[in-house]
Amino acid sequence: MPQPLDLQLASQHCRLLADSTRIRLLLLLDREELSVAELAAITQLAQPRVSTHLAKLKEAGLVIDRRQGVSVYYRMAERVDDPGLSSMWGVLRQNTDDPLIGQDLERIPQVLNARHGGTWADSVAGDMERHYSPGRTWEATTRALAQLLQLGNVLDVASGDGVLAELLAPHAKHITCIDISERVVEAGKQRLSCCPNVSFDIGDMHDMPVEDGSIDTVLLMHALTYTRRPEAVLAEIARVLGPGGQLLAVTLQRHKHEKAVEPFNHVNLGFTPQSLDQLCSDAGLATVECHVAAVEKRAPNFAILTLLARKT
Repeated sequence: MPQPLDLQLASQHCRLLADSTRIRLLLLLDREELSVAELAAITQLAQPRVSTHLAKLKEAGLVIDRRQGVSVYYRMAERVDDPGLSSMWGVLRQNTDDPLIGQDLERIPQVLNARHGGTWADSVAGDMERHYSPGRTWEATTRALAQLLQLGNVLDVASGDGVLAELLAPHAKHITCIDISERVVEAGKQRLSCCPNVSFDIGDMHDMPVEDGSIDTVLLMHALTYTRRPEAVLAEIARVLGPGGQLLAVTLQRHKHEKAVEPFNHVNLGFTPQSLDQLCSDAGLATVECHVAAVEKRAPNFAILTLLARKT
């Protein structure tokens, strides 16, 4: 016979399991016994924050701990005394198809390897890109890889003040940067006054001041969330690209976090790979690749889509 609902107790359970960090910790401890330091390394959270959440989970009877030397290791309790809490956790642990949780679980072997000794490289294996070592920065790596590029005539749509053009200028015949903001364009002109093959124009991405078929490479970096008419933008890109020209676009995957993007003046909530592929197809562009390239570590964990397409 079902037990009567204890409203106060049910509310406590809901508050306990409504925190995303506690869910992450529980899912990790469901897989492996881990210390506070190891959990902090996996989740990229401060150890005091991890300890605070673990104390709440331990008090509720969801996790237990044991001491080994100077270390304390936590694991899931084999049996949860409260059947309501046990049932709620049983439902949550079955729904783990989340990119951030996936990244957490992939880091478990790394911290276990570090626990048993090994070199610095051993300790970050499988997650090396997130850890610093002298000289090993994303900027240095990007500038080195840029040496491999031959971009021809480039159009940087919604270019901002030219940070990308500055990186790519030595590897392009000419880069045309367009942005709708007069202030941004003036800042870009000053920033890249030393680059004779970079020019800036005020322009609307729905009606670009660029000749038909004159561009080899179009860059559309984080611009599509600023338009309610993405089909018009893709049509313009197809118009200015020459035969075999390529489009590289980066944008947010479709999300529900309207309030989070409101301060940045986004007018849409992103795209799916399928919708981007359809936009390209309608414009006469052939999609080469379209996939989630990264997931942000900080909440709400936006997923970022990368699109590569060509004009056939």
